Amino acid sequence: MVSLVAEDLTVEFSSGGYLIRPLHEFSFRAGDGELVVLLGPSGCGKTTLLSCLAGLLTPTAGSIDFDGTTVTGLVGGALAEYRRHTAGVVFQAFNLIPSLTARANVMVPLRLAGVPRAEAGNRADVLLEQVGLAERGHHRPDQMSGGQQQRVAIARALVQDPPLVLADEPTAHLDYIQVEGVLRLLRGIAAPGRMVVVATHDERITELADTIVELAPHRADPGEEPHEVALAAGEVLFRQGAASDLVYVVESGEVEIFREKDDGTEERVSVVTPGAYFGELGPLLHLPRSASARARTDATVVGYNSHLFRRLHPGAPGRAP
Repeated sequence: MVSLVAEDLTVEFSSGGYLIRPLHEFSFRAGDGELVVLLGPSGCGKTTLLSCLAGLLTPTAGSIDFDGTTVTGLVGGALAEYRRHTAGVVFQAFNLIPSLTARANVMVPLRLAGVPRAEAGNRADVLLEQVGLAERGHHRPDQMSGGQQQRVAIARALVQDPPLVLADEPTAHLDYIQVEGVLRLLRGIAAPGRMVVVATHDERITELADTIVELAPHRADPGEEPHEVALAAGEVLFRQGAASDLVYVVESGEVEIFREKDDGTEERVSVVTPGAYFGELGPLLHLPRSASARARTDATVVGYNSHLFRRLHPGAPGRAP
């Protein structure tokens, strides 16, 4: 029985001189035979997380364990073996070779692995039949619909019979008729001995999922009461890239807003004094924190959910992270 555990994953990269964290101390787990949905809007880290699970990207911190193997600890040949035999990837744009038939596209990873042509062809035929394309094996991608191309991409991901199948936005380019067929197929291949993880913004698939992992920043409960926080000088309230929840108003002391740069230095954005607010854009726009907040002196701040904040400050222009 396969299992997946991701603990405290953080991914950092540089963009325009600033440090970007599409994933910040993110954790989740899933069990054998499950269809797992990574749900969230564009830019929330879904593809980044999928790439880490596939062994295509090494996180800055944290760990991934799949079926007893610490994926984040693999290097060299062991990592290549994991990518080839454990994780099958279905790319968002299909990534089919235009000049090859559906059958030949499915054969490609087997031929690259040294599998004889006849054996690779037989395996491709079995998989194309499994995905409902037995009669389309000799058609090129431009002769197939988007849904059919996605089915070919799924068949290709299954050539090594991997216990982990990863699909990136599999319904992104499909109409509703094609979506139904692809989702039914993904649901069907999630079975004991195999886990399917789908990254999507399409909430329709959640009805079929066993586990839903939401990557979008958390929205505070509309009924949540204001929350007072006492900060010692130098204490960090939240960090750049963290999930946004509350908007803060300074009751006493001063809070410094700063951005972390890719060279390890910091850039001050502003100093917030009593009566002023900060951190409103994240909760209001459902975005991660675009900067960090740290007490410049001993300070007291009060956190408000976005609904209450908008009632108290209807004209708030949105000037801080």
